[in-house]
Amino acid sequence: MERRGRKSGPNGDNGRSSEFDQKMVEVSRVTRVVAGGKRMRFRALVVIGDHKGKVGMGLRKGRDVAESVNKAVNQAKKNILVVPIVKGTIPHEVSIKYKSSKLILRPAKEGTGVIAGGAVRQVAEMAGIKNMMSKMFGSSNKVNNIKAVFAAFKVMKSKEQMAKLRK
Repeated sequence: MERRGRKSGPNGDNGRSSEFDQKMVEVSRVTRVVAGGKRMRFRALVVIGDHKGKVGMGLRKGRDVAESVNKAVNQAKKNILVVPIVKGTIPHEVSIKYKSSKLILRPAKEGTGVIAGGAVRQVAEMAGIKNMMSKMFGSSNKVNNIKAVFAAFKVMKSKEQMAKLRK
């Protein structure tokens, strides 16, 4: 019997590879207590990016690790954010607070590299930022720290946007 319709590869991606790289930041086992005992699930936190200014994050649960990672990647593709990058760094300093996470992002000179802790470094590398300094205060929760980075990227403005605001 001949199959008609859409052909898909082993991951269901229609034979084309994704333009985004993905990085699994955290996988944790979570439980829900029900009458018969405990139900185990896995929660995956994934960051995707094209190293050219586009970055996204996904946080999803599934019955096994592979299912939760796939769900998180699909969610991350829906939540893509474009980061303004000027000469390999961010255009200006940003200080932001998200829940109990406080974060400062500063532009850096060429050759400095990404000076950032854990979660912030992974997001910056996926976005394609080559030189940046950051400092995290407060929470060590990876989910909140990554959401703080995304909140900082959202308030960041490119040089063209800053020029429009000054007029």
